[in-house]
Amino acid sequence: MGRNIHCTYISEKINKIRWRPNPFNDPKQFVTGSWDNDENHIRLWEVKGFEEDTDINPFEINVLPFDGDVTELKCVNPDYLIATSNEGKVYLIKIATNITEEICLSHEIVWDDAHQGMPCTSFAVYDKDIATVGEDGRINLLSIMNKAPTRVIDDADSCTVNCVEFLKFNELITGNSRGQMKIWDLRADEEKASQIFMLSGDSIVAATCLAQHPTQRHLTAAGDEHGSITLWDLRQNTYPLNVMTSHTESVTEVQFHPDRPEHIFSCGQAGDVFHWSGIKQGACEESAWYTSTTNKYDIFMLMPQLHTTINSIDLNRDRLLCGSDNEAMYMIEGVNIYS
Repeated sequence: MGRNIHCTYISEKINKIRWRPNPFNDPKQFVTGSWDNDENHIRLWEVKGFEEDTDINPFEINVLPFDGDVTELKCVNPDYLIATSNEGKVYLIKIATNITEEICLSHEIVWDDAHQGMPCTSFAVYDKDIATVGEDGRINLLSIMNKAPTRVIDDADSCTVNCVEFLKFNELITGNSRGQMKIWDLRADEEKASQIFMLSGDSIVAATCLAQHPTQRHLTAAGDEHGSITLWDLRQNTYPLNVMTSHTESVTEVQFHPDRPEHIFSCGQAGDVFHWSGIKQGACEESAWYTSTTNKYDIFMLMPQLHTTINSIDLNRDRLLCGSDNEAMYMIEGVNIYS
C-alpha cells in the first residue's frame, strides 16, 4: 500500500486507537480498544524502528479484557487512560510497571452506572475532569480523583448525545443525533444549555464527532452523518465559518493536529482518511480556517480507500494511527505537515 503505510492485522475490530503520551512528545507506545467481538480488549502496543525503509511491526505489551464494546478511549497522561463502554460504564485504567518490570493495565476506578446501562457514546477530558455523554441524554461530570460524580445533568437532551468537548474548564459543547449543538455553562445552577444552534442550518443532520483547536478553543470542527466537516467560531455561531466536504459517508473522527493546527485530519465510514492542509500557497492558519473559500486549503487522501469503516485516528508529529473494522491497524509515517 505504500512504503510509509504499515498495516498490522490483530484479529479484532478496532473502534479506538490512541498514542500513549510521553515527556518527550515522541511516543513509541499506543493503545487500542475493540468492539463487536465475542470478547473485547484494550491492548497496549509498542513500536520500534522508525528508520526509513524499516518494516514497522508493533508488538503487544499487555492486554486487559473489556466488558462490552469500547466506545471511546483517551490517555489522560502517561500513567492513566479512560475508556467507556456500550454498557454505560466509564473506566479509569492505570498503566504501571510491576515488580517484574512488566508494564500492566489495571482498573483504578469504575463508574458502573454512569449512563443507566445505556451506551456511553463519548467523553472529554480537561486536566483531571471528565465529561461523559450517551444515548440516555445524560451528561456526567466526573473526576479521576473521586468515584462519586461531581455533577449529573439527567435530562441534558431528549435524544442521543454523540459527542462532547470542553471549551474551557467550566464550559462544554455537545452535539446530538438531531444536529443540535449545545453549549453548557457549568457554573450555572440550572440544568439547561446556555446556547443552542443547528449544525447544518435547518437540516436535521446528526453530529458524529467534535474537535477543538488546541490553542483557539472557540474554533470547533464538527463531523456529521452525511460526511461534512463544519467549522464554527463559537464567538459568533450564527453561521459556520466553513463546510468541508470530501467524505461520502459519516465522519467517524476529526482532529486538529496538536502541534500544527493548520492541519485537520478526518476518517469516515466509507473507509477514507483525509488530510486538510490550511497552508496552501503560504496561507496562514487563521486565513485558512476562517474563510469559506476552498482554494485556501488542500485536501489529500492519505491511504487507499478500504471500503470498510475507519473508526479512529490519532496523530503525533508526522505519524498517524488508524483503527478499522477490517481487524487491522495502520501507521502512516511521513505525513506532510511542514510544507
